Amino acid sequence: MYRYRITVEALREDGQAQKLQFEATNHDDLFAVVPRIEGRFDYMTADEAKAFAVGLKLFGETVLHHREQPIFQSIKNALGDFMRELKSQVKK
Repeated sequence: MYRYRITVEALREDGQAQKLQFEATNHDDLFAVVPRIEGRFDYMTADEAKAFAVGLKLFGETVLHHREQPIFQSIKNALGDFMRELKSQVKK
């Protein structure tokens, strides 16, 4: 299990600092996942690929951890299908 400190900092025009910081765990090494996504999809910028990979992995870990909760019942199968399709495209 990998532990991460996630920081999101707002880039505001008025110069006011806003920061959101939290810790999360994941069964995957995000530093290994992100490079596999970057450059793989022509329609994504490098920043979009990073956001997509990290967001998806954080979301997926939450769904996996709480998969028996009613709120996640409708998404867990679709997310599993999506992850299998994504992995098949990334391996090509």
